[in-house]
Amino acid sequence: MARRYWPRLFPSRFQFNRFISSSSAFKAFDPPPSVPHRRVVVTGLGLVTPLGCGVESTWKRLIEGECGVRAITPEDLKMSGFDKETRLHTYDQLSSKVAATVPCGTNSGEFNDEIWLNPKEHRSISRFIGYALCATNEALRGAKWIPTEQAEKEKTGVSIGGGIGSISDILDASQMICEKRLRRLSPFFIPRMLINMAAGHVSMKYGFQGPNHAVVTACATGGHSIGDAARMVQFGDADVMVAGGTESSIDALSIAGFCRSRALSTKYNSTPEQASRPFDCGRDGFVIGEGSGILVLEELEHAKKRGAKMYAEVRGYGMSGDAYHITQPHIDGRGAILAMTRALKQSGLRPDQVDYVNAHATSTPLGDTVEANAIRSVFSEHATSGALALSSTKGAVGHLLGAAGAVEAIFAVLSIYHGIAPLTLNLTNPDPVFNNGFMPLTASKTIPIRAALSNSFGFGGTNASLLFSAIS
Repeated sequence: MARRYWPRLFPSRFQFNRFISSSSAFKAFDPPPSVPHRRVVVTGLGLVTPLGCGVESTWKRLIEGECGVRAITPEDLKMSGFDKETRLHTYDQLSSKVAATVPCGTNSGEFNDEIWLNPKEHRSISRFIGYALCATNEALRGAKWIPTEQAEKEKTGVSIGGGIGSISDILDASQMICEKRLRRLSPFFIPRMLINMAAGHVSMKYGFQGPNHAVVTACATGGHSIGDAARMVQFGDADVMVAGGTESSIDALSIAGFCRSRALSTKYNSTPEQASRPFDCGRDGFVIGEGSGILVLEELEHAKKRGAKMYAEVRGYGMSGDAYHITQPHIDGRGAILAMTRALKQSGLRPDQVDYVNAHATSTPLGDTVEANAIRSVFSEHATSGALALSSTKGAVGHLLGAAGAVEAIFAVLSIYHGIAPLTLNLTNPDPVFNNGFMPLTASKTIPIRAALSNSFGFGGTNASLLFSAIS
């Protein structure tokens, strides 16, 4: 049989390179346009926390040493689809029976369910989304930024994340399947549980068409959401970003899960206000909390042009990964050290120019010690001389999981704005790691604060540090 010759399907390397060099279509591009350095400031704040609904009420109660932790009841477990016997049995089996819940009602400083979670009007809005909408409303009104012009809406974005989403909706839906009542499953089930729907609802409510972003990095979510949003403003993706975190996971399944992982406090069920005790020798686990923290971040010149009130500047953002364990930090605290040093490097500030650190410290035996050593390592003599104010506000509000980093970032911003470093509640017997002048605050302290650092660390070894400064 005659041999058949087929044309080559692909050119040789020599032919390809000669084609590229001779073809104008393959000439090198000009470099991308340089990105101007854009400074980012905080022009609006919104809070929904266990200390109250609103920035003013929360901050006042925080610095006065009040506590938002209380004992939970079977009704707090959100098991509406189950009979009373099952609810009581589940409650009895929980080893931790304390939580930091958002006060709800119609009084000042309370979260109003009728406004934000009315089932007749908001069937697609679960509680964690409602918290974000409420905090965003306060932040935008405080910033006086509710644009009506299309161009302004296109340059305003949203970056709101969460850690878990609506577990209570998942529990109810699972019960329907077990009872063969699938046809009764709400068509809004999926939109109610998806974490990015908090950002989605904020975007839709106000018509914001800039970046729409949702971070899910466990307990570092709030910090990452704010840091990512600041970079979007710096790079020109938006002039204004609504950024923060939200969480509502005080329910049977979430609490049971954390109980089984032995992460929650169990020794203080009869004295709930003493349960969250960061850096204290008597700590035995964190107290689960809920709420939302939202900041309005804005390009400096944009804020100046419209005469906006400016609380602080986002000066640095550091990230790292422990690359070690699913829940525990490495004993040397390397991940925390990397996040803090990277935030400092980006800020251009020296460690001795930072006046206050809002620690992540959740009231867990290992985590608090590792972070304390990491802070000592980064700030060295500045920490041991007593010049660095340090506290964990989780003693007052518990651990808000995906909202923690955002709420605590707001506390750091307010510490700069008001010149007050908040206390660490329930710190009566400090961990031996503290000595030689290095000690967390046990009472709120009025001092000039030029720069403040906020730490957030999450399961999976994900870390975020945000550095804020007074505006110069």
